[in-house]
Amino acid sequence: MSNDTVSFGFKDVPRAEKQGLVRQVFDSSARRYDLMNDLMSLGVHRVWKDITVTKANPRPGARLIDVAGGTGDIARAFLDRADALQARRGGDKAEAVVADINEAMLRSGLERGGRDRLSWATANAEYLPFDNQSAHAITIGFGIRNVTNRDKALKDMHRVLKPGGRFVCLEFSRPTTRPLAKLYDAWSFHAIPQIGEVIAKDRESYQYLVESIRKFPHQSAFASELEQAGFARVSVTNLSGGIAAIHTGLKL
Repeated sequence: MSNDTVSFGFKDVPRAEKQGLVRQVFDSSARRYDLMNDLMSLGVHRVWKDITVTKANPRPGARLIDVAGGTGDIARAFLDRADALQARRGGDKAEAVVADINEAMLRSGLERGGRDRLSWATANAEYLPFDNQSAHAITIGFGIRNVTNRDKALKDMHRVLKPGGRFVCLEFSRPTTRPLAKLYDAWSFHAIPQIGEVIAKDRESYQYLVESIRKFPHQSAFASELEQAGFARVSVTNLSGGIAAIHTGLKL
């Protein structure tokens, strides 16, 4: 793959075209996104996201930016946790921003209802419209693999974090055992596109999502990318045998 092309699933496409192609995928899947996540992961993605929120350290007065935040489930959970702690300890209220390049996903989130101190922004992960050192935590759940230039996006998220701020990335990854990998491949390549065709009337988008998972770097390779972007104390937590993983890093 040349510097002028980038992977879009198992295909290589011109770098300038990937963003539009990804937008088409999520325009198509936005209305059924949460339901499809439940079906594709058998509901386990809710547990993974709960662990992600814990690692983002919700607390009174914190400001979260949830990049590629889609329908806002991580941001809402962050505020719920921070508010519960604030009710016991006092202090300022937390706030959160859902930032997503796809307006259809944001509209889907808004249809679920707004809440205090939760705002929404149309934003490209590579060029975040936020001030330097303006967030205590940045999360990105199942979004980093869809970014055209990961290095640029990681560096921009690092820029936006305050010193001591936390970066928490939840993403599909590589199963840690061969039997699980074989089972996961069978489920991914046969069941998920079929579910997408039946439920979302869109087989192609879910075929892309499965392929994009396979093209994403394995756990240690992505950890190295975080370090190269400037994050310190990078750690990896495998979930469900490595089907997903949480990568964390600090801005020192």
